[in-house]
Amino acid sequence: MKIESTVSLAIALACFASFTPQPARAQSMTGQAAVNTSTTSTVDSAIAQQQAALMVSAKIHLVKALDARKAQPGSQFEATLDGTVHLKNGTELPRGTVLIGTVAAGEMQSAGASHLALRFTQAKLKDGKVIPIQATITGIAGPPTEGGYAGDDQSLPSWNPGSLQTDQEGTILGVDLHSKIAGVNSGEFVSSGNDDVKLAAGSRMSLAIAAQS
Repeated sequence: MKIESTVSLAIALACFASFTPQPARAQSMTGQAAVNTSTTSTVDSAIAQQQAALMVSAKIHLVKALDARKAQPGSQFEATLDGTVHLKNGTELPRGTVLIGTVAAGEMQSAGASHLALRFTQAKLKDGKVIPIQATITGIAGPPTEGGYAGDDQSLPSWNPGSLQTDQEGTILGVDLHSKIAGVNSGEFVSSGNDDVKLAAGSRMSLAIAAQS
């Protein structure tokens, strides 16, 4: 009986050990997960760099005001180029070209904050020709306080081709700007306070822009 009890105990201990996670295995899986995350980040960065190589700098101003409380996803808005832009594919967008965009669903979530996501999709020339575009908002400033051409204002720096992401805090009236080259949206504005995001008519933006491939 003693021998049978000893054998039974040994079998029970062996079964328990077989179902117990092994530290070495857990460490291996954790390491693999870290490698996968790093690889994904590297791939995203490479895609952004490829798209940035196709983009050029531009400056625009909003035709009409935008209010996050009133703007519905899918509704259109317009902005106007402050100067002639030569896209990398050879297309020329003259000064005064209208850029058409849509209000989009925001990718960022922040409890209690007001959001306004924008996505530029088209450039409409004066002859009516429409050119598909992709654009990233790389900076914003309010309307000029004095008379003059908005494109001459030096307070809104042009896009730096080496910049793949913009996180601009307190841009105008407590509004933060977040954008990424190769992002789904051109940019997202988030209120840093309790007020709604409001962009006044004439607000100026710097862009990284390219023809839609």
